[in-house]
This record gives sequence, structure tokens and C-alpha cells, in this order.
Amino acid sequence: MFVFIAFVILITLTAINDNLHSSREDWILDSVGLCFQGIIIPLLQIIIVYQCQDFFPSFSAILHLHLLAAFFVSFVLVDYLYYWNHRLLHKWLWSVHQVHHTVTKMNVLGTSRNTLCSSFFIIYLWVHSLFIYLLKDPTWYLVGVSLTSALDLWRHSEINPNFLYRWLSPWLILPQDHAWHHASQDVGGNYGANLKIWDRIHNTYYEGVLSGQRSDGAPKYLGVKIKFSLKKKLFWPF
Repeated sequence: MFVFIAFVILITLTAINDNLHSSREDWILDSVGLCFQGIIIPLLQIIIVYQCQDFFPSFSAILHLHLLAAFFVSFVLVDYLYYWNHRLLHKWLWSVHQVHHTVTKMNVLGTSRNTLCSSFFIIYLWVHSLFIYLLKDPTWYLVGVSLTSALDLWRHSEINPNFLYRWLSPWLILPQDHAWHHASQDVGGNYGANLKIWDRIHNTYYEGVLSGQRSDGAPKYLGVKIKFSLKKKLFWPF
């Protein structure tokens, strides 16, 4: 519910700012991706959890974590795993990730622009299912999952209030940071999802350069061009 509310708020603000103009093909890519990631993937996670409980009942709910520890695992430790997962997508699995980088204007719908099979190469599907299966009480783990999802929607938007930027910029990957990750010029950085610390530790954080940015600090040009049909982008981008 929290993620849905965040989506409604962000899509409304995006529409108000007139940032929803896209081609017909982009609308199809984003809409299909949104349905796949918002409906099919959660259903698959539920199926995985139930299958694990059926085949390995003795391991179900064996992990007892304090609520803060469960949140920490979800929001921080899984975030670090995703950082490396994201770098892997760029280095060795670019074919399944490249469609996501065809976004030429940051908006909430672009969050879901992906080749459909790419979700199976992202750790969230598998790691979240595993922890929900193992945890005695996964409530606060799921709070971390929801917050991560809401931040994912936000960082793909152009909604970047100054007061929030000042307070959160030292810690979180914000829309401006992620826009540089989507820049047409390959900056090779800003792979983190939630936290900036991983990019800083591994020297992959990129703040932008004056010659290639707008007045608000974001890059002038976004996206890569690939000459694939819609069908190829959705199902087989090789």
C-alpha cells in the first residue's frame, strides 16, 4: 500500500510538471514493465515462498531477528548486494539491462522500463523471497522492501525538492544522482539503489561536471539508442 501511495503521489507530481510525454512505443514498454514488475514478480515471490515452505518446511521461519535488524538487512545489506548486482548488469549482462537505459527523460513510469527477463537477473526476486521464507516475522523486512521500492520510484523522477536534497543528499541516491547514471555519456557510476556509501567506498560515485549538466545539476542528455523492434526490446534484446 505504501508503494502504491508513493506511486500515485509521484505520478501526479510528474504529470503536473508535464514530464509524461513519451512515444507510443515507450508507453507500451513502460506499461508492460509496470504490470510485470508490479504484479507478476510479486506473485512469483509468493509462489517461491510457498514452494520453499512445502519442500523445506523445517527451515521455514527459523530466523528470529529484532525488527531493527530485519529492517537493516532489507534496507542496507540487500542494498549492498544490489550494488554489485547492478555493476554486474552493466559489465557482463548489459544485453538484458540496456532497454532500461533507453529512457531519455526521467519520470516515474521509466522505473519499470525493462526487458521482461531482466527481473530474473536482479537479486530482489530471489533474496526477498528467501528472507520472507526464513524470517519468523518478516514485517519490518517488508517495510524495508517497501521503502526501497518507493525510493526507486522517486529516484527515477525529476522531483527533487531543495530542502529534501540538502538533508538526504549525503546519505541517499537521489534523482539527480540517478539521472547521471542514466546520462547519455557513460559515467560508469552511481550503481547504488538506496545508499551512496557503496559508490563512495568503491570509487564509483559521480556528481557530474559543469560542462555536461543543466542548471539544476542534472545531465543535459539521457539514454542510449538501440535499434531494436518493440518485440525485441520486450522479449529478446540480443
